[in-house]
Parts: sequence; structure tokens; C-alpha cells
Amino acid sequence: MPKRILQGVVVSDKQEKTVVVKVERRFTHPLLKKTVRRSKNYHAHDEHKKFKVGDSVSIQESAPISKLKRWVVVDTAASAG
Repeated sequence: MPKRILQGVVVSDKQEKTVVVKVERRFTHPLLKKTVRRSKNYHAHDEHKKFKVGDSVSIQESAPISKLKRWVVVDTAASAG
């Protein structure tokens, strides 16, 4: 099974070699038929500490690295616009 890749924005870089990435998903509500936005924070491994708050990044699934980290920052995400 391929590893999932998500795109999000770095919201915290205060930890050693870890960044917190906010990933937002949009879907149509099944009953109201309205577009709903939901976001979730993921702890991702950043080995070289090169990503800062506000950076748009791609993260990829990995084997567990620590208690909270199961994702690795792959690269900066292309600007969606």
C-alpha cells in the first residue's frame, strides 16, 4: 500500500526536529449539502530544522518515530492558487 502524502501549513516549530503541520480538508456535508472545512494537526519529523511557521509543506506517512510522530516532512508544497 502506498504511503499517504498530505499538504498543510507549519503552525509550530518550537520542538527539536519536529514541526506541527495543520492539514485542512474540505468535503460536502451529507445532509446539508454545504462545503465544510475540517482541520487536523500532525506532528512531523524535520531532521534538519529548515521549516518555519507559515511554510507550506508536504508530509508523508512513516513508521512511528516517537509517541506522536508518524509523519515526515518531504518537501515544500507547491503553492495552490
